[in-house]
Amino acid sequence: MTLKVPKLGVFLALALILSYVESLIPFYFGIPGMKLGLTNVIIVLILYLDDWKDAALISFTRVLIAGFMFGNVYSIIYSLGGALLSFLIMLILKKTMNLHIITISICGGIFHNIGQIIVAVWAMDNIYIAGYIPALYIAGIITGFLIGLLAYELYPRLRKVFNR
Repeated sequence: MTLKVPKLGVFLALALILSYVESLIPFYFGIPGMKLGLTNVIIVLILYLDDWKDAALISFTRVLIAGFMFGNVYSIIYSLGGALLSFLIMLILKKTMNLHIITISICGGIFHNIGQIIVAVWAMDNIYIAGYIPALYIAGIITGFLIGLLAYELYPRLRKVFNR
């Protein structure tokens, strides 16, 4: 019997719990919509522990469900833009280069923010929103590092569980 569906269900549940916890934390970094991105640790871990298709499925499903539960249609659109670009960059870098999991996570954090800026420029038809890119670039490095560090610590432990 395959354990793929229950495993993905647990990962999705963990991602949604982390989304909820993050929605309760009153962070304001001076930039609208900026968050730590705790749920991205789940996506990074699935990308390393499992098939990239499963990571994409969990990422997309998590954005939709968390958006309807804790956000609105606009938050879903912005999150999808960021999640899609972030995921594609992490996948390409993981498959083509031998980069550390923390480096992959940092790149994911940076490109998540860039994806959201691209959506914002398009949705608001205002190129000046791109002025946030330098601050979001730095934020992506910091949050990507923290998420990558957490994934780095969890990965060997979870690999033992999933390789039984």
